[in-house]
Amino acid sequence: MIFACLKFAESDRVAMAAKSSSFKLSNPLETRMNESSRIREKYPDRIPVIVEKAGQSDVPDIDKKKYLVPADLTVGQFVYVVRKRIKLGAEKAIFVFVKDTLPPTAALMSAIYEEHKDEDGFLYMTYSGENTFGSFTVA
Repeated sequence: MIFACLKFAESDRVAMAAKSSSFKLSNPLETRMNESSRIREKYPDRIPVIVEKAGQSDVPDIDKKKYLVPADLTVGQFVYVVRKRIKLGAEKAIFVFVKDTLPPTAALMSAIYEEHKDEDGFLYMTYSGENTFGSFTVA
C-alpha cells in the first residue's frame, strides 16, 4: 500500500537535511545494520525507529531516540507518543517528517517503514514544531 505524502520545496528539504542524524554519525553503518537485523529477528512485529529533533526547531529535545513501534500503530498514534516524550504543550503543533515528506497520520508505521526505511534497516523520523498562532519552523 502506497500513501501520498506532502512534498516540501527544495529550500525546505535542504534545511531539513542540513542536520544529519546524530545516531548515524555516532554509529557506523555495519553496527546499525547488525542492530536493526537483530531487532527485526527478535521482534518481527515491531518497527525500529530513530526519532530526532529537526535542527533549530522550537520544540524540546526528545529524551529517547530509539523506539520499537508496533507495526499496526498509525503515524498519528506515534506522533502522540512523541508529543508525550517531549512534554509538548497543547498550544504547540508538532510535525513528524520521514525524509522530506510529511506522512499521512492514518498511515500504518509498517507501510511507512517499508516505503522509507534506510539502508541500515531503521526508519528515521524528524520532528519539528510551530506555535499554533505562529509560523512554521523547519531547520
